[in-house]
Amino acid sequence: MDTTVISVTIGLAPPPRLDKALSRDVPDEASLSRTRLARLIADGCVALNGTVVTDAKAKVSEGDVLEITVPVATESHIGPEPIPLEIVYEDDDLIVVDKPAGMVVHPAPGTPTGTLVNALLHHCGDTLSGVGGEKRPGVVHRIDKDTTGLLVVAKTDRAHHGLAAQFEAHSAERAYLAIVHGMPDTGDPRLRGIRGVSVEPGAVIRITTQLTRHKTDRQKQAVVFNGGRHAVTRTRVLEGFGTPPAVALVECRLETGRTHQIRVHMAHAGHGLVGDQTYGGRRKIAAKALTAATRDAVSAFPRQALHAAVLGFKHPASGEVMRFELQLPADMALLLARLRA
Repeated sequence: MDTTVISVTIGLAPPPRLDKALSRDVPDEASLSRTRLARLIADGCVALNGTVVTDAKAKVSEGDVLEITVPVATESHIGPEPIPLEIVYEDDDLIVVDKPAGMVVHPAPGTPTGTLVNALLHHCGDTLSGVGGEKRPGVVHRIDKDTTGLLVVAKTDRAHHGLAAQFEAHSAERAYLAIVHGMPDTGDPRLRGIRGVSVEPGAVIRITTQLTRHKTDRQKQAVVFNGGRHAVTRTRVLEGFGTPPAVALVECRLETGRTHQIRVHMAHAGHGLVGDQTYGGRRKIAAKALTAATRDAVSAFPRQALHAAVLGFKHPASGEVMRFELQLPADMALLLARLRA
């Protein structure tokens, strides 16, 4: 197997653990994430002063010399497929795509083919230098199968490491457009009385909860306040429709990025997404609020009305601030046109 050897000398006042010291002192150009380094240590690919060490907690000192043997990236076990892609931006390090409704991001037991990763393997071909030791796209965030919009994927280990750090630190900008039942009102006593819901300046509704797998349906997420994973969504109304308002267009901004976060949080606030069968988005609209034709259009919407409209981050190689914005997909735009009419 072809390999590359990287030599690292531990600098001043190192962390006592091998994995942390190595993560601090490995050259940036090596493009080795902390996760990748941990795997290399466990696989016996790291030598400390000439002796192979597999314990990530091994002690290191200033001046110690570490040699990392990095195998050349292998071909991915996932097959490339000639699936059309809407490319928003692409360079040597990353690619930004507009994911359509109905496309799963990564292969899984229920969807082994036809995914975004299959499409990217075909599109990128030999330009993938390897992520985690394998020639594959680096998925750093996902959007649901029936959600549309912007997604950034790394083509190199360096980009994967840099992007993942931004998403973990919540410094990447992510804004979604959603069509929801009812119209969230910051002055509504009912809304203010819901646990985890608060109001911020600018008529912004903040929803703060923990999210965990549903007790009986493992495909769903549920709101909890003990255990689970911390989740914060901020939403504001852009436009309301009906008399009284029965449907609204809202903007949702993610501070965290948990599975189904916007869908679960909006349902928790009593304003589930139109078309979202999983979290109770289909509900009866008062006959006087909208015309019969418009009510039918809302009821018949075939997916959760959610679109990843804005994505911003610092380029992991150049440091340039990048920001992308997409218009609504055709199905949501048509529904909005009917609501406005």
